[in-house]
Amino acid sequence: MNRYEEHLRRAADRAPARNAIVNNGVRTSYAELEAAAERFAAALVHEANFANGERCVLFLDNRVETAVGLFGTLRAGGVFSVINPTTKPDKLAYVLNNCEASVILTQSALLPNALRAAAQAPSVRRIVVVGGGEGERVADYDAFLAAAPARLPPAPRGVDIDLAMLVYTSGSTGQPKGVMMTHRNVEFAATSITTYLEARADDVVLSVLPLAFDYGLYQLLMCVKMGATLVLEKSFAFPQKILPMLASERVTGFPLVPTMAALVVQMRNFDPAWAASVRYLTNTAAALPPAHILRLQELFPNARVFSMYGMTESKRCTYLPPEQLPRRPDSVGIAIPGTEVWVADDEGRRVAPNVVGELVVRGGHVMQGYWRNDEATAKTLKPGRYPWEKVLHTGDLFRIDEEGYCYFVGRKDDIIKSRGEKVSPKEVENVLYALPGVREAAVVGVPDEVLGRALKALLVVEEGSALQARDVIAHCMARLEDFMVPRLIEFRDALPKTNTGKIRRAALQAEAEGREMPPADE
Repeated sequence: MNRYEEHLRRAADRAPARNAIVNNGVRTSYAELEAAAERFAAALVHEANFANGERCVLFLDNRVETAVGLFGTLRAGGVFSVINPTTKPDKLAYVLNNCEASVILTQSALLPNALRAAAQAPSVRRIVVVGGGEGERVADYDAFLAAAPARLPPAPRGVDIDLAMLVYTSGSTGQPKGVMMTHRNVEFAATSITTYLEARADDVVLSVLPLAFDYGLYQLLMCVKMGATLVLEKSFAFPQKILPMLASERVTGFPLVPTMAALVVQMRNFDPAWAASVRYLTNTAAALPPAHILRLQELFPNARVFSMYGMTESKRCTYLPPEQLPRRPDSVGIAIPGTEVWVADDEGRRVAPNVVGELVVRGGHVMQGYWRNDEATAKTLKPGRYPWEKVLHTGDLFRIDEEGYCYFVGRKDDIIKSRGEKVSPKEVENVLYALPGVREAAVVGVPDEVLGRALKALLVVEEGSALQARDVIAHCMARLEDFMVPRLIEFRDALPKTNTGKIRRAALQAEAEGREMPPADE
């Protein structure tokens, strides 16, 4: 098995003129993407003294240079991490220090935040900026590439069990955790998913999902594996601009999250011509409401709809074969090809059909662990069938019916999944506590048909405080990624507490979901 970046070289050899990426109307062929990635790899080695195993953080929007940086980092023997461009400097600094990044690739609009973060991260030797900029350790992207030879010098660049990427995901402590994935992990996941999607080299995939989100990241990775075309856009904020591209680019694959699906099904002027070429739709994050599934099938009559469940720690866990949608629209399906899933009790024993327990995942897509976090790794990866094997305990409650189909029930921990992103209540609460006038704060997830969970902040304020909901939201918007900003604010006189004075988060979450509140000594 080869390292994953070899897929780019093979795709360029097979079809050099085929579009690899279409972004903002600019078409980049496989030959051009391959040459740029090779040049970036050479620049990392020559201009930044980049060594095998070092980390490069990609702090950019969805754009061609993000793909160049990703494959160039792998080509140089390094490890990439794509970070959401809305990430604030303090959190970015945490990531840079946690992974001891050597290089940051960013863009001019994000340079101020990158510089503030890098000032707290002594490991960063070079900041490469698309669009140019000035500052300590800063290099213009074009000049950085031009200064290096066109080809990477011959040298061993590692093997397939080397680390390929770190995907940062929220942790229960409020600090993100770096999910470690090797080239072999990525290859396994991409192969399994493209198998059940029946992906082809002539596919054209339209993705508006952030490359920092593993669902969006794998659209790029899988397209390059197949030699297909990725139409890459920043967001779905303006559906009337995006949806006509389905027709103009003759898109065959369209990945969705529930918020996007809700916008599509509610459109009154949806043009049937937009959907004519689409042969599959995918959805993950929260499950789609059955009414939305039916409407999507009406709007996209030539497309198969795939409902899926996954988590960053294994990329994808299950998928529902489209022909099963009419029978079990609330199911997230069966294990993806080449993997195994089951439900276990608190002692790790498999349970009978329809008994609720924790979903366990086994396969070549299971992460290696959390970067430099042995405690969190030990809680999630447990001994498997063989002495060398670890299986993934997802922390999610499921049941599996008599025919082997999986149904999501709830979450064991406090992490809230909203808009397809994992949110740590603790991280949001830390920001809320920094707001003058806030005495107590708790964040819960309120069931939402579109978002999966909408974030709600419950606050107790100081006596005489004039704090209002709009003040809280503005404070959070200035300090958190947009998906972490609470949509709902509620002021209370007090929050329930344990005998030791801790806020009873589980009780508040149960209340938000309309469930019976746990006992006071939880």
